[in-house]
Amino acid sequence: MTTRREFLHTAAALATFGAPAANVLGANETIHVACLGTGGRCRHLMKSLANIPQVRMIAVCDVWDVHLSEGKKLADARALATKQYRELLDRKDIDAVLIGSPDHWHVPMTIDACAAGKDVYVEKPLTHTLAEGQAVIEAQNKYNRIVQVGMQQRSMPQMQKARELMQAGRFGKVVKVHLTWNRNTDRVRKNPLGVDPASVDWQAFLGNAPKQPFDEYRFRNWRWFWDFGGGIFTDLMVHYIDVVHWLLDLDHPLTATSIGSFHAAKGVWETPDSVQTLMIYPNDTQVYFEGTFSNARNGAMLEFMGTDATLYLDRGRYEIHPERNKGQYEEMVLGSGKRGADFYDKPDGELLHLANWIDCLRTRKKPNAPAEAGVSAAAAAHLANQSLRSGQLAHWKG
Repeated sequence: MTTRREFLHTAAALATFGAPAANVLGANETIHVACLGTGGRCRHLMKSLANIPQVRMIAVCDVWDVHLSEGKKLADARALATKQYRELLDRKDIDAVLIGSPDHWHVPMTIDACAAGKDVYVEKPLTHTLAEGQAVIEAQNKYNRIVQVGMQQRSMPQMQKARELMQAGRFGKVVKVHLTWNRNTDRVRKNPLGVDPASVDWQAFLGNAPKQPFDEYRFRNWRWFWDFGGGIFTDLMVHYIDVVHWLLDLDHPLTATSIGSFHAAKGVWETPDSVQTLMIYPNDTQVYFEGTFSNARNGAMLEFMGTDATLYLDRGRYEIHPERNKGQYEEMVLGSGKRGADFYDKPDGELLHLANWIDCLRTRKKPNAPAEAGVSAAAAAHLANQSLRSGQLAHWKG
């Protein structure tokens, strides 16, 4: 007997002459999600997703037994657990996937999911290299998929209001933007982690990365190794450079000049633990980012410096500081605590961003952070890394 879900899938496919088409999901129909790469970040998102009505997480996937087990605890009681993500893409009862894998798997999984007719929520950075960008945008568009990149600032009300004010000209001409993501945390310690190699499908973890022997530290700290991540620029800067692109209608820098140092991670990480980059955009706007794990001054924030005012933003507020007596000081403070925190109690950016994604799965409207935005933000981080690794000025060659 054909279920309503199967009928709608078939009808949608026929409507586009055989290509995977947009699922037609009613407002009251339950959306079935598979979670791919159920490490700490994915499980954090799963807890938020569980609060959205008419959504069930019916399958989980991870290459490590421990993460697979922990992910299953947050999913449906009868959820399927597997180490092979393609097994889940073949299932007709799965509408969408939530991807929380290491960076080098983001694009392959997203493309495969789109080709299988699944909508996608994928963590940032969307791409691991500049070369991957066009293919993932083409997959989103060719297969008519909803792809939401995990740059949740776009779903935060203070960020949305700041964009309205920017477009209304409140700040005059923005000549310079200062971004920071400074922490003072012990992220480097290389102690035995007790990961049983037999519990990990190491070859599946490597994917398109160069072949190499199992290393538990790299496995658990992949963000700081070039084969799997891109360090501070792709892990942290990408969040706020996306806000810069969004508010100023920019796509990519023309040049980047970067430096990096090891104050705590020398001989342990491949990516520096303290970095800076200066990027120049087509309208001569200067964008400067600094990030470190050795001093938390300024925390995580953005400052847009305009001829009429400076706009301060973080994940809990905005502030407007007038220049030349043009207007009054304004603020919107949503979160409690000091300025520049990594996270606030309000707004719940992850929940808002996931809710926007789920809504778009039903309406087929463009989500707040589609693949194009993810490619753009990641491209700036990749250009910064090109300069960092070469020791030279990096030029955009797109």
